[in-house]
Amino acid sequence: MQLDMNLLVALDALLDEGSVGGAAARMHVSSPAMSRTLDRIRHMTGDAILVRAGRTMTRTPYAESVQEEVHAIVARAQAVLAQQRRFDVSKLTRSFTIQCHDALACALGPALVARVREAAPQASLRVLAEAAADAPELRQGQVDLHIGAAIPAQADIRHTLLGHDTMVVAMRAGHPLAANKLTARRYAGAEHVIVSRRGRLRDPVDDALAAQSLARRVVAAAPTAAAALCMAGASDLLVVVPTRACHALTRAFGLVTAAMPVRVSALPVIASWHLRHDGDRAREWLRETVFSAAQAMFKAR
Repeated sequence: MQLDMNLLVALDALLDEGSVGGAAARMHVSSPAMSRTLDRIRHMTGDAILVRAGRTMTRTPYAESVQEEVHAIVARAQAVLAQQRRFDVSKLTRSFTIQCHDALACALGPALVARVREAAPQASLRVLAEAAADAPELRQGQVDLHIGAAIPAQADIRHTLLGHDTMVVAMRAGHPLAANKLTARRYAGAEHVIVSRRGRLRDPVDDALAAQSLARRVVAAAPTAAAALCMAGASDLLVVVPTRACHALTRAFGLVTAAMPVRVSALPVIASWHLRHDGDRAREWLRETVFSAAQAMFKAR
């Protein structure tokens, strides 16, 4: 039997996407063409590979058992072929897409733009608003790198820990609480704005206060750190933000900071990407550039 490498690539896409339409879109072919390819794979393997379950398709037990092996074979073959191509970052003309929290965009953005412009002057950088680490954009190739606080749940999403960012209380420079040590009781007695994309009026700080039989009044929730800091700068509201990620923003709004008066866990900063991009030299360079910028952010004083 003669091996058709294209069938392995198609099988990798079918197993990863879990649908004929998704695999067809990834490989830039029509759905009927991908259906015919799936029929060939079924004939060769003697397995259905994908079966209908209601309105969606699901992988067969055999397909589940070979998914990682198929991907590894395809990735290795691509890496072997790519070794002969010289990678010249200065000739890159592509657009890279990063998804992250607005505070991280402010903290890392200037350094990333400068590094990309210096090393790859013909490339461009897009920064999108934060989403879940296992959002479909990563799997669909619409996002090259996601940076957030959550570890992705899906097995096909790689991740690495960039560091931990401790939390700090920010307030306007003339705030009545700025002159003295911020105790838990003084903190609880103030009014607060919190950062929540979903508009929640409670977060882990409230649990930490409750452990000391204290409670605070949250009067507003803002979708971004910048919006929350802006509100705090124009009022007597307090806001809790990550120290490193929000350093530039707190300075820009003229705010002062105080140590947290209650114990709150530091936020992990986690970079995630799809495993099929492991052998992509351009994306590897992007990840290295982001990791370097993040290290500089955590080391800054």
